[in-house]
Amino acid sequence: MYPKEYQESIKKVEAARAKNAAAEPVRFTADEKDALLKAYHPDYRENEFENLKVGKNKGDRAPHELAAMLQAHARVHSGEVDLEHPQYEVDVLIIGGGGAGASAAIEADNAGASVLMATKLRIGDANTMMAEGGIQAADKENDSPARHFLDAYGGGHFAAKKELLYKLVTEAPEDIKWLNELGVEFDKQPDGTMVTIHGGGTSRKRMHACRDYSGAEIMKTLRDEVLNRQIPILDFTSAVEIIKDDKGCAAGAVLVNMETCELMVVKAKCVILATGGAGRMHYQGFPTSNHYGATADGLVLGYRAGAKLLYEDSLQYHPTGAAFPDQIYGALVTEKVRALGAKIVNKDGEIFVHPLETRDVEAAAIIRECKNGKGVKTDHGCGVWLDAPIIEIKNGPGTIQRRIPAMYRMFMKRGIDITKEPILVYPTLHYQNGGLDINADCMTCVENLYAAGEVTGGVHGRNRLMGNSLLDVIVFGRDAGRAAGNHARDVTVGTLTLDHVEAFEKELKDAGIETDLVSPKLLPKYVRDRNILEGPGIIQ
Repeated sequence: MYPKEYQESIKKVEAARAKNAAAEPVRFTADEKDALLKAYHPDYRENEFENLKVGKNKGDRAPHELAAMLQAHARVHSGEVDLEHPQYEVDVLIIGGGGAGASAAIEADNAGASVLMATKLRIGDANTMMAEGGIQAADKENDSPARHFLDAYGGGHFAAKKELLYKLVTEAPEDIKWLNELGVEFDKQPDGTMVTIHGGGTSRKRMHACRDYSGAEIMKTLRDEVLNRQIPILDFTSAVEIIKDDKGCAAGAVLVNMETCELMVVKAKCVILATGGAGRMHYQGFPTSNHYGATADGLVLGYRAGAKLLYEDSLQYHPTGAAFPDQIYGALVTEKVRALGAKIVNKDGEIFVHPLETRDVEAAAIIRECKNGKGVKTDHGCGVWLDAPIIEIKNGPGTIQRRIPAMYRMFMKRGIDITKEPILVYPTLHYQNGGLDINADCMTCVENLYAAGEVTGGVHGRNRLMGNSLLDVIVFGRDAGRAAGNHARDVTVGTLTLDHVEAFEKELKDAGIETDLVSPKLLPKYVRDRNILEGPGIIQ
């Protein structure tokens, strides 16, 4: 139930609904997009960034919050753990339990490698589980991987690494088939043909979905496959440092039990970082759609081990995060709502942006509208309306409950019927466009250290299109698992060492960096009543 202070604006939205349902908003020109982004997108706020002083990316620009973690002290040092007697010894250690980590585990297992997964929450507690809209693949007759490439390359401001984007789009059809055969329940026509829809920035309908809980369906299926294979998993166990050997290669990790604070050493021939994103860093104070553990751990671990970052200054703010009510502030309102026909309007019911512009442009337009006094004031700042009832006008009654049931339920629980009422939205911190720089085999510049999924940079350039994140975790998760599983056969691990940690500490001192912070962050600090954050030991 919306409070009375919103009712005047809602009446204007309702009065314009029939006209807006029939309208075809004009898209911005390339010059208009560039001007809009530079004026309003958070990535262009220079005072929110600083230049790194240490590490492979010394001199590069990074958000203040990330820079603080990248340039913090380590949680564990040489002499604090027994590297000569590891508790686990495997071919492939996978750090992370989301879609990329699970896909990597399956393929490394297929390669005959011994695999261990470690995840700081539980397998499946990841951004993959929270993805809603769908997964892209050019597998229809009127489409092609080449068209998919052009859409994603342009949508990412022509900044993607071409060899990575090529793999993403060319392997997509096969990976959709793989997921389907594993048991993912994609939306299909009665004859078995997969239903596909548009997403922002797509020139063809190539979005495959499972209602509006696509990520949950995919993650559930991958999790079950990992469990059925009896691949060992250490839940509630976080990596706090990469271990290298005396040859400078990644050779395992120091893990910490998140409940007991016990340290463990894992010796591995190859390590795959699949730790996901960074929304819980709350860059620039933005709310986030991310899961509880998304705190940029993989960037910190990889960076301190000597890996290079790419586009670490680029974040995605999903244009439609819930701005009301407080209980779901920042929660994702899937792009599929707009793909089905909903329009974005200001407080006067006026359309001010095409609903399927790329996410960065869409978010910047909403921020502009709010800054120019055309938004609806909220307890947290401002919002605009996503007029969901237009979906029912365009597609017929029952479409919302049939096609986006999770959205319907989320708002209905709070007394808002989105078949009849608009949704108040504002951009929410959603995705980490940049991350660890990898080659086509998913290896970083640190030998035997691989990465896959949102922790990496370069696949999407400086902006990601809807549906390419779920695709990313499958394509590169599988590729990393295969590459590491096969490469492990030829690896001989040397003497384990944390010398690189001490070298990094010296670099901090030489750069004059004084800080009380330690990293990785592990968990957000706003949960203050948990022993895990207040108790003694490595996690404090």
